[in-house]
Amino acid sequence: MAERPGRRRRGKALEDALLRAAWDELTESGYAALTMERVAVRAGTSRAVLYRRWPGKADLVIAAIRHRREADPVPLPDTGNLRDDLIALLRSATRRRVDLATVIGARLGGLFAEAGTTPAELRELVLSGGTPWSHTVYGRAAERGELVPGRVPDQVLSMPFDLLRHDMLMTFEPVPDERITAIVDDLFLPLLAHYREAPA
Repeated sequence: MAERPGRRRRGKALEDALLRAAWDELTESGYAALTMERVAVRAGTSRAVLYRRWPGKADLVIAAIRHRREADPVPLPDTGNLRDDLIALLRSATRRRVDLATVIGARLGGLFAEAGTTPAELRELVLSGGTPWSHTVYGRAAERGELVPGRVPDQVLSMPFDLLRHDMLMTFEPVPDERITAIVDDLFLPLLAHYREAPA
């Protein structure tokens, strides 16, 4: 009898295959219809292999979402100025993260109750362990003198990314370039100028 594909894989290769299978099931069928059996069949392995790594489907799905995010990192631009860095970063992020926004917004019915989390807590769980894009972008801007660390409130610094995420969750589509430019030029930079000019 031919050896099942799942039997030949070990370690990270096997785990990657399992998480890809879980992601594909999630995007095709949604959380409610996803089962450990269906993921195992898609991955060419057994439910026992899944349960050795994740105690239930909520844990598996959260791991699959995080794996998807980490498998396609958003490149950090370094254009030499904050405005162009932010526009380039938001453009790249909306292209690479709209699938995650769609899954979190439209495919996770039942997960929040089962896992005992809110959408915000799920986002923090999925993103935990990584360095936010803004840290690098704003750190470079501070080195160039474009902002003063500690003077600008965190809510202002997070605003471009919060608005991008909001738009993706509302439309399940990439955010248009003109909207990204407006977020940076019409909303964020005027606020940043206010704090740059304000007394320390």
